[in-house]
Amino acid sequence: MSAVAGIEAVASSLGMTTSPVTGAKTGDDAAFANSVTGAIDELRSLQSESDALKVAAVTGDLDDIHAAMIASSRAAVTLELVAAVRNKGVDAFNEIMRMQA
Repeated sequence: MSAVAGIEAVASSLGMTTSPVTGAKTGDDAAFANSVTGAIDELRSLQSESDALKVAAVTGDLDDIHAAMIASSRAAVTLELVAAVRNKGVDAFNEIMRMQA
């Protein structure tokens, strides 16, 4: 399984979608860029939803605390996923730079 397919499988299991990137290269580069951009966009929306539910919980406007906890957990897991993908990308870049030296 390719890295892009793995990222898309994890993203789909978390309920994330990918969005197109304008001006991206075609082929694998574009697919990877679309996956990463989609994950970041989804992370932002999950964090916004989590923040809104936290505010509602603090102000007493939230009826179901479970919704706030689930949104917070989803945002945290998605952040960990995006950070792990970023770290792997940086590691791969560093390895390529070591090979060229």
